[in-house]
Amino acid sequence: MKTIFKSTETGLTTVADLVEGSWINVVDPSPEEVASLQEQLGIPADFLTYPLDADERPRTEKEDGTILIILRVPYYQGDDADVPYVTMPLGIILTEQHIVTVCKTQNGTFDELVTRRIKGLSTGKRYRLVLQIFLGVAKRYLAYLRQINQTVEMLEDRLQASMRNRELVQLLKYQKSLTYFTTALKSNELMMERLHRSQMFRIYPDDEELLEDVLTENQQAIEMTNIAGSILSQMMDAFASMISNNLNVVMKFLASFTIILTFPTMVASFYGMNVGLPFQEAPYAFWLILALSGAISLAVAAVFWRRDWF
Repeated sequence: MKTIFKSTETGLTTVADLVEGSWINVVDPSPEEVASLQEQLGIPADFLTYPLDADERPRTEKEDGTILIILRVPYYQGDDADVPYVTMPLGIILTEQHIVTVCKTQNGTFDELVTRRIKGLSTGKRYRLVLQIFLGVAKRYLAYLRQINQTVEMLEDRLQASMRNRELVQLLKYQKSLTYFTTALKSNELMMERLHRSQMFRIYPDDEELLEDVLTENQQAIEMTNIAGSILSQMMDAFASMISNNLNVVMKFLASFTIILTFPTMVASFYGMNVGLPFQEAPYAFWLILALSGAISLAVAAVFWRRDWF
């Protein structure tokens, strides 16, 4: 799917044909769309297919005056997925007159750019638009991190009440998401620092300041991810220990209760044998045996209670 945007006085609008200074957003392009863009814009075919590889790492390339920037963006798959939050590559291609973005899936990265008025947004200012995309990606990471923290707090409350494995498994899913976020954010940071050291964004002072803001937001996302991951890991270890300790308490109680019930069973077994036994002719033999069994059980229970074995 291909969408062409052009900034006007009223904001960002969709146009039907390629015009100078436009932004072309491509989502999961077909081979025909790749060939068409390659022919119309002179973009190397690899630049259009690299971002479609789910394992592509953040980096930059330049060929025949065309620049390719790949960064990883967050993607929400849903709470029922094995990993609710993952990352995927996003390609930004800069030609002499256009900017092209390529991604495998519609992930909401450009929602803020498309639906809201961003100060200074212009498809003709390609480098500034790239920085605004970077900033939008960093803010999206922060938004998803806040959602993860809220969900983890809710699961923590449920886990304190139930102590079941299901909540621990759900927490493990979000720990995997944080691992994906950490890896992607650090890779993005390295790529952005390389761009910062180059002369690409030093033409205009405003662009350089915007890049500084992008690096700050990305660093904040990295710190939040590290903190959230550390807290989640320690919390999972603590709850796993609590569940194990609760299991030990239950097993200790059952073992103690089994030992207490063993003595009445032993006494009843002895008096169930077909041999001569004490008190077998006594009229109250049953009650005497029952009282003896109860006394032994109470004595053992008292010993266990004093030693805190219950």
